[in-house]
Parts: sequence; structure tokens; C-alpha cells
Amino acid sequence: MPANKKYLSSNWQRFAKITAGIVGGYLVSISSHIALAYVINHTAIIITATFTGFILWVVLMIVAFLAKNGWKIWAVYLLITLVFSFLIYIGKIYNPIIA
Repeated sequence: MPANKKYLSSNWQRFAKITAGIVGGYLVSISSHIALAYVINHTAIIITATFTGFILWVVLMIVAFLAKNGWKIWAVYLLITLVFSFLIYIGKIYNPIIA
């Protein structure tokens, strides 16, 4: 018995969710750890980012597939990445020692 058509998403939605989960989740995960490195001890953050970054990336992948609209989750992930990028920019201005 085939699946009900109302529960299936389009190919574009599937593509948006997959790319948002992989690429968008990675961007949010890495930008959050780099922004955090400007606030807390950067060597400790970089060392722990290998574990926490992967965990956060997996959680963000799951969230992308739970969303109803793939393009909205892309917008949310890009907005969060831009906020963290702005924090990185501010961190470089006020703490230029970290390269």
C-alpha cells in the first residue's frame, strides 16, 4: 500500500532539509564555537569543539528534519550564523590578540 500523498514532501523540500542539516548545521556549529572562543579561553574551546561541535552538528541535523519547511530552517540557520559572525567580528575588534 503506497504512502498517503499529503504526508510526502516535495523534492525541493527534501533537498532543503538535507542541505540545511548538513551545511547549515555545520555553519552554525562552527561559528558558535569560534564566537565562544572570543569570550572564554580560546584553547579550551578549540580542544572541546572537536566533541561538542560534532554533537551540536548532529542535533542541528535532527532539528532540520523535524521542521516542516526546509527553506525556513535554512533562513533560521543563516540568521544564527550571521549573529555569531557578528559576534566574531566584535570579538576581533575588542580582543585582537587571538588570531
